[in-house]
Amino acid sequence: MAQPFDRSTVLPALGPLHKELGQFWLPNPSLFPQGRHNLSAYERNRTFLNSSSGRFRDASYLCGSDSDGDGRSAVAGDFNEDGRMDLLVRQVGGGPLLYFENRFARRHWLAVSLRGTRSNSNGIGARLELDFGDQRAVRDMYPANSFKSRSPNVVHFGLGQQSHARRLTIRWPSGLVQEFNDLAADQHVFLTEGKASIDTLAAQ
Repeated sequence: MAQPFDRSTVLPALGPLHKELGQFWLPNPSLFPQGRHNLSAYERNRTFLNSSSGRFRDASYLCGSDSDGDGRSAVAGDFNEDGRMDLLVRQVGGGPLLYFENRFARRHWLAVSLRGTRSNSNGIGARLELDFGDQRAVRDMYPANSFKSRSPNVVHFGLGQQSHARRLTIRWPSGLVQEFNDLAADQHVFLTEGKASIDTLAAQ
């Protein structure tokens, strides 16, 4: 699709349209929100669950996410602050903003926010390694970006049945490495680069 250089440009159709096939022409793509067209082919959205056996299970129907709306972005985050990751789905063509609340059984968790001093202020690019039980989880502070949306600047760890994490290691973009030991689960902590103490934003 050619993109005009200004919003007042009007381009004629390149040829005849087959309206019975649903074809349409926009004289200027910037005017799309004002029309009543929809680019959706009505493919149903899907949600897959990690079964921890190396396979994913289709849970779309069970969780109600299998709408035929024209979904263009999905953002995961703990929006109601209950320790479980929820999902926001944005649609185009006049469709609604869909919110899917996570109602799976509660398990232990730890959320981490960062404040850089020598590194950038949001700690973007930091690597977090969390040791709990006999497992290690590795996350990067790099909020996911999708079409007209972005995930929160929060790293979320699911701890399962573990009520404590033995150690959290942060590798800051500046090269500084910090370790925090014996962190209680079910809290949102705020860590500042170069600061040894832990600030708690929320706990349950």
